[in-house]
Amino acid sequence: MTPYKIPSTTHIGHVHLKVSDLEKALDFYCGLLGFDITMRYGRDAAFISAGGYHHHIGLNTWYSKNAPKASMHGVGLFHTAILYPTRKDLAAIYQRLIDHQYPITGASDHGVSEAIYLNDPDDNGVELYWDKPKTVWPILPDGSLDMYTKPLHLFDLLNELTR
Repeated sequence: MTPYKIPSTTHIGHVHLKVSDLEKALDFYCGLLGFDITMRYGRDAAFISAGGYHHHIGLNTWYSKNAPKASMHGVGLFHTAILYPTRKDLAAIYQRLIDHQYPITGASDHGVSEAIYLNDPDDNGVELYWDKPKTVWPILPDGSLDMYTKPLHLFDLLNELTR
């Protein structure tokens, strides 16, 4: 029997996060990162997106209103990854973080992508990244990926804004 394979065109549709304060979460995801509110669900939930999709991120306080921040060492979501279309777009959001003095927790070149890491107001991890062209992905002789974690040169990234 052939093992089941998920269709290659499958995508992750959205992430839904429990937050302690909906307005603080909206300030971060909409005010800072630039998502649009597509719908509010009473006072306790909102759905946000980029480009008019019904929602990429759901935010709610149904079970988490005023709860403590997420534990770094507990089970749960490691991070939500937001894929930007180009390196220049990643540079633009990095410049926005600088302009708003929003702290980042890391920046990495993974061979297949470049990423900036930060935390939302509830300490949920957030990765902002772009994928390098598939033609430059590091490949091992057996055809598998050879991803790595090296420092991302942030000054070089910002140079994208002047090109």
